[in-house]
Amino acid sequence: MAYDILTVIALGILVVAFIATSYMVKSKHRSKVMHRHFPDSWLPCLERLPLYRALPENLQDELRARIMIFLDEKDFEGCGGLEVDDNMKVTIAALACMLLLRKKLDYYPELNSVLVYPDAYVSPKGMSKIGSNQIIIDTESARLGESWLHGDLIVSWKQIENEAFNENSHSNVILHEFAHQIDQMNGAADCMPPLNNREDFEEWERTVPREFADLQRRTEFGIPDVIDRYGASNPAEFFAVTTETFFCRPIDLRHHRPELYSQFRNFYRLDPGSWIKERGEQAS
Repeated sequence: MAYDILTVIALGILVVAFIATSYMVKSKHRSKVMHRHFPDSWLPCLERLPLYRALPENLQDELRARIMIFLDEKDFEGCGGLEVDDNMKVTIAALACMLLLRKKLDYYPELNSVLVYPDAYVSPKGMSKIGSNQIIIDTESARLGESWLHGDLIVSWKQIENEAFNENSHSNVILHEFAHQIDQMNGAADCMPPLNNREDFEEWERTVPREFADLQRRTEFGIPDVIDRYGASNPAEFFAVTTETFFCRPIDLRHHRPELYSQFRNFYRLDPGSWIKERGEQAS
């Protein structure tokens, strides 16, 4: 009996030591990667992104370092005959890492590969997951993006081009799909991302479900809203669509839904509504 207990303790110590060592090795490697020189040939790609240009200089510096880590750890695969080049990778990585700025969140730990189609792609029949529910898809459907809890994230490059480089775009498929990834970091996508502490959780619970219910009501009666009606589909889509609005239409979101804007500003630890002024542009 005593021998069994000692064996269990020894195994526990080995497991803890292995995890700690793995974490230290990964942290050391990431530190080296993020301090590598950011290739000059990638800078024009970043400058094409209105969101990058709007960032304060210190956040631009952080974003470039995070891009280096993301590209070091994630695989990219072209689908439907598309050949994924560096500009595509940098564009996707930049927008994905924008959601990680100023936070201690990991680099999408459940994500292995980003699959890039040239245009909308057809999703086959099968199982789809929304929140904690699995839904059977009886028909094939055309999609622009898709995020799974484990493994892959799928996007359309044409959709990225239409949105990411357009400063007037109200949507962004990369922000949308990676918002799902963040929402899934603590389980199913359910509009409950990994918040900082209990106080933040309580504030989120008091505010966000109420805002979601209000969007559903307005959508039901055909009342326009700053948040696209697709966000009324379910809590997971509400989080993803609101994330798009938070970054693409921050001033409008702050004006029309100030409490919701405040919750997303607190979670993301970013204030996009202030970036326009900080970069010397006129905020209306």
